[in-house]
Amino acid sequence: MPQPSVAIVILNYNGKHYLEKFLPSVIASTYANKKVVVADNGSWDDSVEWMKETYPAVELITNKTNEGFAGGYNWALKLVESDYYVLLNSDVEVTANWIEPIIELMEADETIAACQPKLVSYLYPGMFEYAGAAGGWIDSLGYPFSRGRIFDILEKDEHQYDSVQQVFWASGAAMFVRSKVFHEMGGFDASFFAHQEEIDLCWRMQLAGYKIYACPASVVYHVGAGTLPRGGRKVFLNFRNNLMMLSKNLPLKEKLWKLPLRLALDAVSAWKGLLWGDVSFFKAIVKAHWALLGWWLTGKKNWKSGKKPMSSLSGVYPGAVVWQHFIKHKTRFSQIVEKKDS
Repeated sequence: MPQPSVAIVILNYNGKHYLEKFLPSVIASTYANKKVVVADNGSWDDSVEWMKETYPAVELITNKTNEGFAGGYNWALKLVESDYYVLLNSDVEVTANWIEPIIELMEADETIAACQPKLVSYLYPGMFEYAGAAGGWIDSLGYPFSRGRIFDILEKDEHQYDSVQQVFWASGAAMFVRSKVFHEMGGFDASFFAHQEEIDLCWRMQLAGYKIYACPASVVYHVGAGTLPRGGRKVFLNFRNNLMMLSKNLPLKEKLWKLPLRLALDAVSAWKGLLWGDVSFFKAIVKAHWALLGWWLTGKKNWKSGKKPMSSLSGVYPGAVVWQHFIKHKTRFSQIVEKKDS
């Protein structure tokens, strides 16, 4: 049988310096039936001109405006035909045979809709990387975490999470997805713009009966943005999008008590930040809550509910990771999720 086709789609926004550094490793990937596509999302640096001059053989598509991660990929993937898409950040260095293990896994089970490699830090060798580590989980209140990352605490990669495992979400930094399922699900929710849209998509995939996996035999090195200042737009998008995701996907009886509790916990975080002098953090959460209210009021579709309880899905911790981390001071995934991982 011929190899399934794989399109590695790099969404670029003013990232010429990353393309210069990391695109060669992507092109050197050993998987035969692949193509590399750079989708420029309205850059105003000289990325497009540089690509045309330096890599004329690499497919380049250009968007006139920056539609964010969610809208940008929705636009780009409508123009790309392939059995599988790999959504790859421009700040990722890949290993030569990173594609083969994941395609082999997904080809063996057609219900696997998305999968991620192991993400380790490019800047801090030997450490997991913030944006997904060895596979994404979520707790019962909707707080995402990963095998190898609890909130801002990263673990050292000592091969403790090297098993292939079903997870809740696959990182958007290096996300393998079946093209037909991506389009079947309507792609990302473009209203998210950026942050947690991949978690929302994976949640919707699970609700539709698909599986999400992590395949640590595939390894990539991510620069990442987990160490950026927590104020401003990043905090706004993370808090707003997480609450939008819960509003869309929780079943009604869970939504009725989890959303008020999450709003209260957000308020605690905001006031704590203000007391510590982080005014921008406080303002971003207040703005996120007002934006959520506006989103609730924009249409009936925003009040739809998921049909399956969170506890029925894979990669869900039944407790509260906030309690385990901030009150009980647990910093490792294995301390919170008591499950043997060979």
